[in-house]
Amino acid sequence: MTQSAPLPPPARPARPPHRRFVTLRVIVALMLREMSTTYGRSALGYLWAILEPVAGILLMTLIFSFAFRTPSIGTSFPLFFASGILPFMAYMDISNKVAVSLRFSSKLLFYPGVTYVDAMLARILLNAMTQSLVSGLVITGILVLYSVDVILDIPAIALGFFMTFGLAVAVGTLNCYLLSVYPVWERIWAILNRPMFLISCVLFTFETIPLPYRDWLWWNPLVHIIGQVRSGVYATYDASYVSHLYVFGLTLVLLALGLLLLRRYHRDIIND
Repeated sequence: MTQSAPLPPPARPARPPHRRFVTLRVIVALMLREMSTTYGRSALGYLWAILEPVAGILLMTLIFSFAFRTPSIGTSFPLFFASGILPFMAYMDISNKVAVSLRFSSKLLFYPGVTYVDAMLARILLNAMTQSLVSGLVITGILVLYSVDVILDIPAIALGFFMTFGLAVAVGTLNCYLLSVYPVWERIWAILNRPMFLISCVLFTFETIPLPYRDWLWWNPLVHIIGQVRSGVYATYDASYVSHLYVFGLTLVLLALGLLLLRRYHRDIIND
């Protein structure tokens, strides 16, 4: 009687790829998707991202140069307005993009490998890199074209944009929940944001505001952010009113609240 050969052990099921690598691939894919849809497949889309702040800076320079000989700081109107417009536009762009990230990727969120965190991180990373590139190109272009003699404090400028990105992500995360659950909030938020350009010290410095309005505007976190960026652009500008603790504290509170609400209700939002 012949002895049958032993059966081979059952093959182990293939282990699924680690979640960390799955998330990385998903985020990169979502970033590439947004690059093609938002900026197009040509360089013209990214060119418009640069031309938009440049057009605003040129317009403000043209208007204010007729009324004033020099800006509030330094001698260059374009550099002064760039130090205010660039962080302001970065905040507005990232916060608005994060706020509608679930709506933008709503169909993809039904796939098990795509989470709401992936959709938000993809928009945050792509737009933060875009705004950093645009700001660097615009400031460098102004320094070269106008031969402005300044000593940039790169770490101070980087800190200002880090504050910008942090606040934008926090506000966008909270609005991501509010816009999805309360559609009327989108109109209310648009109304509240209309005067922000005027009350964020983009066109003037914080010290030139008379009391008691100066004390009121101190509570606007964008005032601190723009002041931090300008302290890095102008070595002689003393932005002693800037409170990093206030901006980062507000950022952490808004971000924690937004993440808690999305963690609790993101399935209801996606399935709605």
